Amino acid sequence: MAYIISDECISCGACVEECPTNSISEGSAHYEINPDTCIDCGACAETCPNAAISQQ
Repeated sequence: MAYIISDECISCGACVEECPTNSISEGSAHYEINPDTCIDCGACAETCPNAAISQQ
């Protein structure tokens, strides 16, 4: 089950640097995670300063 980024995202980019599969990209409103390449490692969620990332 892939992780998702909620509207609480402040687009700081911390999660992008931690993602080992480069599954996070900048979306129109905030960063987004590609569920097809996400390996559910949780590195992004651990790094998010705003707790905006959770499992779907």
